[in-house]
Amino acid sequence: MFDIAFSELAIVMLVALMVIGPERLPKVARTLGHLWGRVQRYVQNVKNEISNDMVIEEARKLQQNIRQEASSIGNTLQETGLTLEQHILQAHHKAKQDEVPPTIPATAVPHASDKTDQ
Repeated sequence: MFDIAFSELAIVMLVALMVIGPERLPKVARTLGHLWGRVQRYVQNVKNEISNDMVIEEARKLQQNIRQEASSIGNTLQETGLTLEQHILQAHHKAKQDEVPPTIPATAVPHASDKTDQ
């Protein structure tokens, strides 16, 4: 992130030693280390939250796409079912129209001449 050479860092440490003094320098360095750790944890937490939000948003989009696809498939199945039912009814109706009325066999009906003979 920062391009700091070792010589530049040594100069900063020397100036800090002169300004702060040898007695307080370890405490200041420790405090700066703790603050730097907090900043790093905060940045990592923000990155994790952003990543989680992105994953949640992607999951919502995926869920919406799945619902749309399921709805589309349901509509297609319903249309197919109605078309199939319509074809079955048409075939049944055509079969009834093509059906020849049943004929009664001649042996089952008594003839008029059979009645007079008795």
